[in-house]
Amino acid sequence: MIKVYIDGEAGTTGLQIRERLAARADIDLLQIDPERRKDREARAQKLNEADFAILCLPDEASREAVSLIENPDVGVIDASTAYRVDPDWVYGFPEMAPEQRQLISGAKRVSNPGCYPTGMIALTRPLVEAGLLPKDWPVTINAVSGYSGGGKGTIAEFEDEAGENYSCQPFRLYGLTIAHKHVPEMQTYTGLSHPPLFSPAVGRYYKGMLVEMPLQLWALPGKPSVANIHETLSAAYEGAHFVEVVSLEESASLANLDPEDLNGTNRMKLFVFANEKTGQARLVAQLDNLGKGASGQAVQCLNIMAGVDEALGLE
Repeated sequence: MIKVYIDGEAGTTGLQIRERLAARADIDLLQIDPERRKDREARAQKLNEADFAILCLPDEASREAVSLIENPDVGVIDASTAYRVDPDWVYGFPEMAPEQRQLISGAKRVSNPGCYPTGMIALTRPLVEAGLLPKDWPVTINAVSGYSGGGKGTIAEFEDEAGENYSCQPFRLYGLTIAHKHVPEMQTYTGLSHPPLFSPAVGRYYKGMLVEMPLQLWALPGKPSVANIHETLSAAYEGAHFVEVVSLEESASLANLDPEDLNGTNRMKLFVFANEKTGQARLVAQLDNLGKGASGQAVQCLNIMAGVDEALGLE
């Protein structure tokens, strides 16, 4: 049995992780008295008793939780932004690079990626590594997420007492200070010289996400073709269990794209929409912001760290 303690299981991400683990026969979910869930001593006991601690907490609370762990054998997966660009922590995006699974497998400290960065890095990093997208290119990212990505406050704002989401605007931009907390990891793990210009939005639906990078192919130094872009992405994720690069033919047949299509899964689809005549392309990642963008990815990393099938409990 793998002993797992979820610190912060009452939050949106924690509840989703618990749901994915609760039915598994190989997992022993450690419980804490609800009245003592904020008690430092009680939390420390559970954190040090576990084989793996999954932290679903605000940044400062995550740092406190890590400081309470004295048992060197405890593996930690942190879902906050506290350690995502910390060089002493392994970034928990298994498909990001050929060596990433091995790094996660041997790590005791893994930072779970943000939802937006998962899509953005998936689209961008292979093109930078292949030299199709220069490191100093002015990258722009447009994205929309379901309101669950904002946590309890945003969920409460969008839902009325009956649970019907009619109490807020159908769509709105945010992050207007151009200083979103996800930008540092986007830049760090794509190798870009400058922070991408990130324009996030939230829609009046619970979960599901689209992350888009528009490209003027004619303006890129090597003037890559649409086929070059697609082939590079396809090669990067060949054989990946949860990341699929959709064929150009299928992408061309679509009239629209629904951010909710992959809800409830740990899958992510990458699309290349293009106009050959104008030399323009729209690269889009589609995922569940609570699946591959949060809880599902945390369980995938847990599986890798525990040495079991990475898809266990995620099909």
